[in-house]
Amino acid sequence: MIRRALTNTGWLLGARGVNAVLSLVYLALATRALGVDRFGLFVFAFSFAQVMVGMASFQTWQVIIRWGQDDEGRKTATGFALALDLVTLVVGLTVGSLVLGFAGEWLILSDKARIPAFLFTVVSLLSIRSTPTGLLRLHDRYDLAAYADATTSIVRAIGAVVAILVKPGLQSFLIVWSLAELATAGAYWYFALRTEKIHVERISLTRLPRERRAAGEKPWSFVIGTSLSGVLAVASKQFLVLLVGVWGGAALAGIYRVASQLGEGLLKLAQALLRATYPELVREPDKARQIAGRMALIAMVTGVAVVVLALLLGHWVILVVAGSAFVAAYIPMVILSAAAAMELAGASLEALLVARGHALTNFLIRATPAVIGLASLPWLIDAFGVAGAALVVLTTSTVSVTGFVLMAQRTHPVPGENALAK
Repeated sequence: MIRRALTNTGWLLGARGVNAVLSLVYLALATRALGVDRFGLFVFAFSFAQVMVGMASFQTWQVIIRWGQDDEGRKTATGFALALDLVTLVVGLTVGSLVLGFAGEWLILSDKARIPAFLFTVVSLLSIRSTPTGLLRLHDRYDLAAYADATTSIVRAIGAVVAILVKPGLQSFLIVWSLAELATAGAYWYFALRTEKIHVERISLTRLPRERRAAGEKPWSFVIGTSLSGVLAVASKQFLVLLVGVWGGAALAGIYRVASQLGEGLLKLAQALLRATYPELVREPDKARQIAGRMALIAMVTGVAVVVLALLLGHWVILVVAGSAFVAAYIPMVILSAAAAMELAGASLEALLVARGHALTNFLIRATPAVIGLASLPWLIDAFGVAGAALVVLTTSTVSVTGFVLMAQRTHPVPGENALAK
């Protein structure tokens, strides 16, 4: 239970630890090779692709965890997840091509830069790995997922060195990032297929909903709720980068990206905690509140410690990694580390609500502050620069986590949850 959740979190953090160290390497190489403006354009192209993936994708790993606890259920859940991934691919390609093809000058990418940006978007959509991630987590193979995760930063770091030696530029770095996405997706699928056989005949958008409705459940509500929460996560991170670029220019987008890369390390810890805790909350519904409470306490202590480190060492880290041109990222970085600490504290509570079937409630809790924050972004950027965008993230996280605390105190296991866990 708690020990297993912490062990699985440890594997996830092991990969993220490797990624964190290597991310400093490729961040330093990219910022110094491209400079503030070109790095901002690179960040904009990268974030555009991530927005297309995030807006169109479903949290299929949660589908597999929720309905894949037995052999037959696992086959059907995997088929449903793969069908959802195909929908993501079609929708993402359609929307991405339309936006890049018909967007006006507000999209800060030049006509020449939009082609590599679109190709990177295609690669990102083809590299979706939520389904194999779910299969590995279902079998508690967080070790294999950690190895696959580490592939991203390894390829990026090595590729960034090659790009600088051969031809440093926007296209070169997008090619490197594309190779990293494909390599990581390949690793995930390789490990997943060694763990679980895929039954192609089960790929269907209708079979699982039909079967679960007969059992009194509402699969589409769950899928929509978790997916909308995922969209909000993208909006609060990658979409925010796009808006900063649109309203503040490429340089401001680049500075914000440096701040978020360094300040949101805790957010990755929060995601690791949520992903490791969620399967345990599904398996042990009677102990769910106890597990979530203990994990939240551990998270709070960790969060406070890291925010203090950001205050003390953040300025020095920015100078060493990105250089003096990005020193304006210090205050936003501290603010974003505080926001990530809030997310870390609320991660286990969010997982508890999802495990109890309240995915749509999670979305509503996140949606209200997120919409208000994004609507106020132009004014905040004018008033506070990059720090204004960081304040949106901090405020949204604080309000959302407060909502999770209140809802977790009021909710109880949903009907059928005990049977599901068995």
